[in-house]
Amino acid sequence: MNGRTAEQDTDGQARQGHAAEPGGSGITVRVAGEADLPTAAALFRGYLDFYGVAPTPDPDRPRAYLAERIANDESLVLLADAPGAGTVGFAQVYRTFSSLSMRPIWVLGDLYVDPSGRRTGAGRTLLREVLDRAREAGVAGVQLETAYDNHLAQGLYEAEGFVREGYHVYFHELG
Repeated sequence: MNGRTAEQDTDGQARQGHAAEPGGSGITVRVAGEADLPTAAALFRGYLDFYGVAPTPDPDRPRAYLAERIANDESLVLLADAPGAGTVGFAQVYRTFSSLSMRPIWVLGDLYVDPSGRRTGAGRTLLREVLDRAREAGVAGVQLETAYDNHLAQGLYEAEGFVREGYHVYFHELG
């Protein structure tokens, strides 16, 4: 199977997802649907915790946020399943456009693997699945950001062909 593992797509059709390494890690990737919200929200809370973001005052806000994105088809949420460990990771992609390339691009907004699923290849498998889907969609590229001190993630991204750009990112908080 060319180092890929089977998954189910949103329409129930079989789809191939990358295995982390030749010979396969057994990681499978699937598109999150409404039934996956509790699991996806738990991973999303782990991601927020990792970055020190508390979803106050409403602790159910991560679930509601994902539910809105999925229901309105505003993002693609992928889940990674590891044999014997269950769902251990998620990725969330936003579709947008690049004025410079005058083509669609995707922004990989979130990529997170629970500590129980780390070193299984789940992160790499999710990342490769995002890239495969982006190619299939004909987008110009995939953009992402990560913390300056998240060297492990930076190593993964660079190993998978991402190049650090020379732009500064600015953000203006509006409350």
